[in-house]
Amino acid sequence: MKNLIQIVIASRNVHKIREYREIFRSISDFDILSLLDFPEYVPLKEEGKSFKENAVNKAVFAAKTLNKLVIGDDSGLVVPSLNGKPGIYSSRYAGENASDSDNRKKLLQEMEGFEGDKRRDYCESCIALASAEGLKNSSCATCEGMILKEGRGGGGFGYDPLFVKHEYSKTFAELDSSIKNKISHRRKALDKIMPYLEVLTV
Repeated sequence: MKNLIQIVIASRNVHKIREYREIFRSISDFDILSLLDFPEYVPLKEEGKSFKENAVNKAVFAAKTLNKLVIGDDSGLVVPSLNGKPGIYSSRYAGENASDSDNRKKLLQEMEGFEGDKRRDYCESCIALASAEGLKNSSCATCEGMILKEGRGGGGFGYDPLFVKHEYSKTFAELDSSIKNKISHRRKALDKIMPYLEVLTV
């Protein structure tokens, strides 16, 4: 029986981990773990100035510490009319211990009165792949859309109930996860490094 190649998702966010597992589900040659499988691990403090820098730092540090193949991910929402906010602070926009609901509420308050193109935004995801020897590959991708004035849908996480991708009528929180995981910024970024991962299984 062929041994599966292990990849650790450098996150304890159960929603993000679930998305990765679903995306990888069709690739039988990988065993997807997360930081939940390493309770003693102490993550690197997030101090990067960009999504890519944070993703690379997470991946390289975790890979060296755990001696595993690791995917580091940093993603968030960018609203040009708010000068790029929430950006890299998306998960803690309303404070260090803010909930997703708190962050969405703050965003809606800051966008109150915004109409039309001022509600345009994009989700960005940067993914880095590292081994104990160092960084192997990295990629970034975006998904453009609009921010609604109120949330819709009970799926997804983060800003998903507010985000509608261009050419779609449903929010990411309303879409079936199988559809979201085909069109999301995270999937697009992962697709860019997939050729490297596929070489590992040969």
